[in-house]
Amino acid sequence: MAIVILMSSIIGSGVFKKVAPMSELLHEPWLVVLAWLLAGIIILFGVLSIAELAVMFPHSGGAFSWLEKIYGRTVSFLYGWSCFTVIQTAAISSIAFVFAGALDTFFTLPQLPQQLQNISFLGLEPFSNFGGKIVACMLIIALTLVNVKGAKSSGKISLVFVLLILTAILLIIISAFASSHGSIETFETVSKDYPQDGFTAIGIFMAMVLAMRNAFWGYEGWIALGFIGEEIKNPAKNLPRALTIGILFVIVTYLLINTAYLYIMPIDEMLATLGKNENGIAAVVVINKLFGSGGAYIISGMILISTAGCTNATILLSSRIYYAMAKKGLFFKSAAEIHSTNKTPHNALKYQCIWACILIFSGSFDSLTDMLVITGFIFFGMVVLGVIILRVKEPNLLRTYKTPFYPVIPIIFVLFCIILMVISLVESPGKSLIGIGFIFSGLPFYYYWKSKEKVDATKE
Repeated sequence: MAIVILMSSIIGSGVFKKVAPMSELLHEPWLVVLAWLLAGIIILFGVLSIAELAVMFPHSGGAFSWLEKIYGRTVSFLYGWSCFTVIQTAAISSIAFVFAGALDTFFTLPQLPQQLQNISFLGLEPFSNFGGKIVACMLIIALTLVNVKGAKSSGKISLVFVLLILTAILLIIISAFASSHGSIETFETVSKDYPQDGFTAIGIFMAMVLAMRNAFWGYEGWIALGFIGEEIKNPAKNLPRALTIGILFVIVTYLLINTAYLYIMPIDEMLATLGKNENGIAAVVVINKLFGSGGAYIISGMILISTAGCTNATILLSSRIYYAMAKKGLFFKSAAEIHSTNKTPHNALKYQCIWACILIFSGSFDSLTDMLVITGFIFFGMVVLGVIILRVKEPNLLRTYKTPFYPVIPIIFVLFCIILMVISLVESPGKSLIGIGFIFSGLPFYYYWKSKEKVDATKE
């Protein structure tokens, strides 16, 4: 069951859509596939590292509690606040965007006149892809209402959605490699934008890191695996094995499907097709080429159902973070309220819904996923660095599982997080600084709530 939980946490919308921006950066199919592989290896290193924390503190509640144990309450709060302002809410918004893209296959979503779409405010274009944004917001609102009403979720439901996504992926892979439309020649075709004299060393390094940043959206959710330690019998033995097997399975799956995309369609043809429609999805475009609109409808239907399920699961789980923070006096007080009839954290769900919808109108799918990856990896790097810090500060803690090849694996992960941040600041300072701004925007709230907590304690 642990492997199912892992796969349901990770496999989602990224596998259907991210091949396009990665191809724009690298211009050559095998480099795109390599980026997925390298991103998977980095995530594997992260998983092998956090497994040490998950086994030591199986009931801790994952990264939120680990950061408090290692760095203190302020850093832990900033992580929880960032989950609200960008990491989790942007994830909800991004998955909802893919849902809208799949719906666009069945009927063209309405758009505003071009002059309105071009309106820009502080670099944001709130009216571009207006139809897609409205549909994404409607999905989030509808699923929030469902969760307020108290719809129950279970491992069996997660299993259904995982199987649906895997079935869609399997259909694409088998169809692509069995089709006469694909060829090795197609896979070897480079983009017309490939540098005439080839990449420079620094050029390919930066392009590869940025492509991996896109791929990380496909692996998003791996850090939540720290929450499942208490669900597994004999976690010291079974948790690391489940995490490793699960991640390796996800890596192989992603390598196969992205190879399948580029085996069927040359990069330039894919980008030209997707460029006509911001809601376009690579998986749908490939199946449409293979089987026409009938096949595209089937895959789009499967993506619709699976992304609705992923959005629902993210809404449900993320709201619990803010509810728990509010219970500790570190979030808006009303977020700690439980609905009198439905017994759900209804205000936490509503706050999350409002902010997720605001984020939808602030950007596009790719800008949101880039921002949440940049912000998330600041904390992911700190969590993995915490493995080293605890080894130094508390060497006598019982460690029934230890990170293999320590300290090489955690050091490589932390160094990559630093490299990712530096390159992101150089390549897209706007997105990076907005993400960092979202993190530190929580400080005034933190000190206000902390001071209020002291006042309340004095009154008591």
